[in-house]
Parts: sequence; structure tokens; C-alpha cells
Amino acid sequence: MKLLAIGAAALAAFTATAASAQTAGPQNPGPVIPGVCVYFNQRLLAQSTAGQAVQARMEQLANEVRGELQPYATAIQTEMTALQQGQATIPADQMQQRRQALQQRLQEAQQLEQTRDAELRYTLSQQRQAIATAVDPLLVQIYQERGCGLLLDRESVFLMNPAMDITDLAIQRLNTALPTLSFNRMAVPAQQPQQ
Repeated sequence: MKLLAIGAAALAAFTATAASAQTAGPQNPGPVIPGVCVYFNQRLLAQSTAGQAVQARMEQLANEVRGELQPYATAIQTEMTALQQGQATIPADQMQQRRQALQQRLQEAQQLEQTRDAELRYTLSQQRQAIATAVDPLLVQIYQERGCGLLLDRESVFLMNPAMDITDLAIQRLNTALPTLSFNRMAVPAQQPQQ
């Protein structure tokens, strides 16, 4: 049985930093446009101390989950091999019982894997929300201090004058306001029936 890379997609999205892959900008970046500011949330998530703590802890949690699921995978693979090798010698009724038991273990393992994957995704979303909650008032404060009339998302801007980028200041203030986050894997809350 192949184990899915639990949380890999979430971690990849969290740690992706287009900022580190930026190409050299133009020699003359153009004028600073008064009132226009730019903010890059992905870079804040990747470079702030809280973001880095989340990344490191999510990697630990994903490794714990892989360790929890590995015995299931090993036991299932061992039983599959035994059934394949014993096709000629295992009585038909025993073969059928063992196949059913194997199918049940496989379903249990898949269910556990799906549950853990959902828990990791939920945990990551909650930690991102905690960072967003901490950074939102900081962005408002910086927006007002810099006299911004327009705050653009860096992902929407191809080139800009770096003097309009407020991301470094946001990271610096977030590092002071929320130096780290510590957390464990969180259970996904049950959905309430709609009325």
C-alpha cells in the first residue's frame, strides 16, 4: 500500500516563496507612486518567525503521522505477500476470510490516513488564521503610517519600486507581536447540521 504524502500539499503551499526566486529587477524601478503600497503575504508566512515555527511544527506533525501509519502499511503489505504466495496452499475458505480481513484493515488504514490528513490541513489552516489575526491590525497600522491609499497584493504585481513594499516592515512587527506559535495536531470539528 502506498502512503499518501500526508500534508505535503499543504506544506508545499505554506513554504512556497516566490520572493526567494525573484529575478533581478530593472536598473531603474520607476518612481514611488504616492499612496500605493504592496504587501506579499506568502513571504511573510515563509520568513516571519511565527511562519517558520508553523512550517517546522507541521513537518514534525506530518512525520509523526507517517510514523503512525507505517505499521499499517507494513502489516497490509506483509499479508498481501503472504496471500499471494499461499494461493496454492491456503484452503479456499481461509483464503476468503483472510482477504476479507485484509480488505477491512486496508479500509481502516485508509480511513485513518484520511482523518489524519484532514487534521493536518485543519491544523495548518488554524495556524495561518492565527497569523492572519495577528498581522491584520499591523497592516492597518502600517497602511496608515505610510499614507497608503491602495494596498496591492504582491502576487498581482509583476514589477514595482521596492520602496512601495511594506512586507519587510510587516514581518518585523509580526516577529515582535507574535514571535512563535506552538501547537499540536487538531481534530477537525464535527460539522453542525444545517437548520
